[in-house]
Amino acid sequence: MSANLYATPEDAETAFYDAIERADLEAMMAVWADDEEVACVHPAGQRLIGLAAVRESWRHVFANGARLRVRVSHQLCWNSALMAVHNVVETLYLGDDPTPHGPMHATNVFIRGANGWRLLCHHSSTASEAPTSESTSTTHTLH
Repeated sequence: MSANLYATPEDAETAFYDAIERADLEAMMAVWADDEEVACVHPAGQRLIGLAAVRESWRHVFANGARLRVRVSHQLCWNSALMAVHNVVETLYLGDDPTPHGPMHATNVFIRGANGWRLLCHHSSTASEAPTSESTSTTHTLH
């Protein structure tokens, strides 16, 4: 279990994308819920269930050696007291190359527990077209 305490789903999401950028497997796994039913789907990948499978997939991504930067935009967020769902557009950059790759559509599901907010599911897939709106964030509160 991680010693990190994420006070909001946004804090957990920021830590998730920061771990990708730093290719830091331990930081990546600190964001995930301590639950064997976590799920992760990488673009064009299979559905991975469980912490061991998720860890191995990120280990493989980071071992590739290519530094990834992900810019998140067009956030659509649904938040409640115990669960948050964020749908975002990801734009990927490889190393120092300024050429954007994507866009990707991603959904991040967070749950709140005794140790703060954690990522329960990340699903990213290739988008067929770029977003049409320049809006950056919309949040809805669920009761």
